[in-house]
Amino acid sequence: MTSAPHSPEPLPDSPGLLLIGGGGDMTLSVDVAVQALEQARARGLRTHVTNLAATLTATPAVTAAADGASAVDFTRPGATAGWATARGAAGERPAVVFGVREMAQEAVAETARALALPGNPPAAVRRIRTKDACRAALAAAGFRQPAVRLCADEAEARAFLAGSAGPWVVKPRDGVDSAGVRKVTGAGDLPTALAELPDRGVPFLVEEFVDGAEYSVEGVFLGGAPRVLAVTAKEKLPPPYFVEIGHVLPAGIPEDTRRRIEDTVTEALTALGLSFGLFHVELWLTADGIVLGEVHARIGGGWIHRMLPHARPGLELYGTVYDDVLGRPARLPATTRAAAARYFAPPAGRVVAVEGWEAVRSHPAVLHAELRAAPGDVISAFRRGGDRVGAVVVGAPTPAEARELARRLVDSVRFTVEPVERAEPVEQTDPVEPVEEPNRGPGVPEVCVTLESRPLTRSFQISHMTIETVDILRLRLLSGGGSTGEGEIAADSGYGQDGPAIAAEAEALALALATACDDGEDPVAPLRAGLEKAAADGVSAPARMLVEMAFLDRAARLAGVPVWRLLGLPEPGRVQLLHTVPIGEDVPVDGRPLKIKLGGADDERVLRSLLGVDAPLILDANRGWDRQDWERLRPLVAELAPAVLEDPVRDTALLPGIRAALPGTAVVLDEGVATPSDAEFAVGAAGGLNVKLMRFGGILPALTALTDATGRGAARMLGCFLEPPRAIAYAAQLAGLCDWSDLDGHFWVSDDPAVPAYELDSSAPGIPVISYGSSRPHHAHGEALPV
Repeated sequence: MTSAPHSPEPLPDSPGLLLIGGGGDMTLSVDVAVQALEQARARGLRTHVTNLAATLTATPAVTAAADGASAVDFTRPGATAGWATARGAAGERPAVVFGVREMAQEAVAETARALALPGNPPAAVRRIRTKDACRAALAAAGFRQPAVRLCADEAEARAFLAGSAGPWVVKPRDGVDSAGVRKVTGAGDLPTALAELPDRGVPFLVEEFVDGAEYSVEGVFLGGAPRVLAVTAKEKLPPPYFVEIGHVLPAGIPEDTRRRIEDTVTEALTALGLSFGLFHVELWLTADGIVLGEVHARIGGGWIHRMLPHARPGLELYGTVYDDVLGRPARLPATTRAAAARYFAPPAGRVVAVEGWEAVRSHPAVLHAELRAAPGDVISAFRRGGDRVGAVVVGAPTPAEARELARRLVDSVRFTVEPVERAEPVEQTDPVEPVEEPNRGPGVPEVCVTLESRPLTRSFQISHMTIETVDILRLRLLSGGGSTGEGEIAADSGYGQDGPAIAAEAEALALALATACDDGEDPVAPLRAGLEKAAADGVSAPARMLVEMAFLDRAARLAGVPVWRLLGLPEPGRVQLLHTVPIGEDVPVDGRPLKIKLGGADDERVLRSLLGVDAPLILDANRGWDRQDWERLRPLVAELAPAVLEDPVRDTALLPGIRAALPGTAVVLDEGVATPSDAEFAVGAAGGLNVKLMRFGGILPALTALTDATGRGAARMLGCFLEPPRAIAYAAQLAGLCDWSDLDGHFWVSDDPAVPAYELDSSAPGIPVISYGSSRPHHAHGEALPV
């Protein structure tokens, strides 16, 4: 097929650009391809695009931007090179061979070599696209790399896990968009991870998980030498998946760190034999230094191709490459501004309504905005790049302002969804469709799970999101027409907690445990074993916590004791609370211990307002600070001398210096602390941890982490998400094992009064209830709970 000519049209004898692989049939890929073609045309280059026939048909904007187009399969080795060689023999030889898609880079390199044009060596491109080969080459050149193994099956993966340090990551050997990439913490996670690989039966990679802040480096080769254009800060959703949800460039890092990153990346690119086009290199900043990740011979995704020209006004990414090939002066304007991109992550289900979108589209700082989710559409859980339903790209004077604006705009768009299995919106409290229960015995309880979307009493803002609603999930064990055990939690999609998926997991697990429940002398041991197996099988922590609550409540009721006594825990007594102050809220001065949420653009003002406050201070940045932020705020933090500093920085390499600067402050880690091994790392790196049952999967696994932390003399905080009172009371049974109790999340979920402390009423067996010292009953057991 041939596109319609453009005006002005290049002369017939003009040099040409061959764009191999065109653009994929996604908005971002089409946008990249059209820009590459337009920048060629602006330089007088005639353009011709090749792609698979079906993709050419699906991307009319790309073919319309080119002077000509041909169906050539770039995935077949040698096919594009052979086609281009034949055209060259007929007098149609391009001056530049280029490609913007990951999967086309080998064809680009082969074709450039066949036509004796500038390009990367095909062997070098194959090496970086084969991830284990790239790791081996980088390690051989002296760069830090995680241990990795190419595995043919689960047995080989288990062998690698047995001989290496975890946690680990399972990923395709050659893939894009984080598809099939999953974190595993043990051999029991492997079946689930392997089932999610995009190509079953094909060798895959297992590598050691790297713990550190993630960045990427964007650049261009000029005269065969790499030139860095920006270091980009990356934000990802929590494991087990690694899908990116936001980017900021330039990254807000100290100048010496930026120079070290640039030097490392340029040396690595040279060692790998790359010398042409654009590059995108991923890396981690760890306690031991820079660890290089994947290397790509193209610009980064995530709308980086729009962010860079805003940050460097006048930059033309693709035009710079063409100018270099044609021997023309290449212009690299200075960085004078910042930009950020952020993706929407609505809960999975069928869209009922979307509010706030038009206001985002019309915001003057928006460089690009798209939303591909309308009422009636079904949204998948956000696990890979292909699950994205839209993005907002903004420009701002500084990286911090750009990041905050992108987050605020994305958070301002509100989605109402309903589970695909049901016709009614989630605001209706309806039971999840029951799983068939064959062979139910006379003593086996029935299982009932319900889900309700509940707005918060007021917005809750932390460094990386603003929360407006949560999904309330309740699980009841029913016998003889009444409830014998109940659990209740809240799921927040901002933390990757998918309410309908958790409900389905919890119901299936509860049914499996109900048929094997043991009401004998030790009901806890079989429950513990069943939950440990569920964890090994990949059942999510929130689902396991919900099930654990219901079954421990049942066991304690049958035994006639509160849960804490059933488990041999110290009596909680009076629970002294921290008073959590989200970003943007006024700081109270009533003497209560204050937990101040930081990590926003206004941190310095907030910290100054705390000078002279006569109350213990707990400062929580939710990993919102980088090295530059810490150095700027350190004098104020040191003057305040907080009792606790929680999750101050993304880069754990900064923790030793922070601890040394604050000798009287307990430093604790929270984000990412979800297993005993995570807890062990937190104790070693920071000297303390915050334990949240929703991350660990309940009281039983959390006890392991707390017991070890106690033995090592670590600071211990008991935390929560925004959760209903029953879940808070359940967690509060561990208060006697911790130094601090951050258990006030129910004040945003229910109409309970905010108080400095409460007691647990254990007068009835099972899960205690919160008592505020009044005669008002609060969420009694059994049928007194709202149904």
